[in-house]
Amino acid sequence: MDLATIIGLVLAIGAVFGGALLEGLHIGALIQPTAALIVLGGTFGATFVSFPLPGILNAFKDVGRCFFPPKDDPEGVIKSIISYAAKARRNGLISLEQEAQTVKDTFTKKGISLVVDGIDPQKLRETMEIELGSFEEHRKQSAEVFEAAGGFAPTIGIIGAVLGLIHVMSNLSDPSKLGGGIAVAFVATIYGLMTANVFCLPFGTKLKHRLKEELLQKEMLIEGLIAIQNGENPHFIEQKLRAYLHDGGDKKGK
Repeated sequence: MDLATIIGLVLAIGAVFGGALLEGLHIGALIQPTAALIVLGGTFGATFVSFPLPGILNAFKDVGRCFFPPKDDPEGVIKSIISYAAKARRNGLISLEQEAQTVKDTFTKKGISLVVDGIDPQKLRETMEIELGSFEEHRKQSAEVFEAAGGFAPTIGIIGAVLGLIHVMSNLSDPSKLGGGIAVAFVATIYGLMTANVFCLPFGTKLKHRLKEELLQKEMLIEGLIAIQNGENPHFIEQKLRAYLHDGGDKKGK
C-alpha cells in the first residue's frame, strides 16, 4: 500500500471539507448530484472521445498502481541478476533455460531466453530496447488519459456553472428556485477543480512516477543480462547495476 497516495487524498479532501466546516458551510450544500453528473459525465465523455477504449480501460485498471506499488524493486532486480550470473558462471548459459520457464514477467522471460540462445550482446541490447520502448508507450497512455481528464474537468465545471446561472436567470421571478441554481453553479466549479487537481492530475503524475521506476528496473535488467552474456564476474555486475541507483538511471544505453 502506498501511504503517500492515501495521506495525500485524505489531506486534500479533508482540507476542502474541513475548510468548508470552519466557514460554517453545511456539508450538504456541497453534495449536488446534478453538478456531479455534469462534471463527471462531461469529463469522462470528453476523455472517451480523446482515447481508444482499450487505453481508457487500462487507465482505470492502472489506478490500482497508484495505491499498490509493483512488487519488484531495484534491489530485487539486482538480487535476481546476481543469481542468474552465478548460475551461468557455474553451469553455463544454458542452465538459465529453467529460469526462463519459471519467471512470470514476460520482459525478463524474453531477455533470459535470448541469453540462453546465445544472441550477440549488441543484438540483445537492440532487441530488448525495442521491447522497452513498446512497454513505455503502452504504459504511459494511462498517465496521459488522467492528465487529459484533468485538463477537461475544470472547463466542464465552468460549463456546469454557466448552466446553473442560466437556470437562475430564467427563474428570477421565482426566488424559491434561485438558491438551487446558484448552488449547482458554484458546486459544479468546485467538483471540476477537485476532479482535476485532487484525483486526475495526481493519478497521472503518480503513474508516470511508477513508469519511471519500472523503466529503471528494466534498464538494469538489460544491462545485467548483457553482462551475463559477456561472462562478467557477478560481483562486478552488482557494482555496475548499483550505479543505476546512484545516478537515477541516467546510465541508459551506456
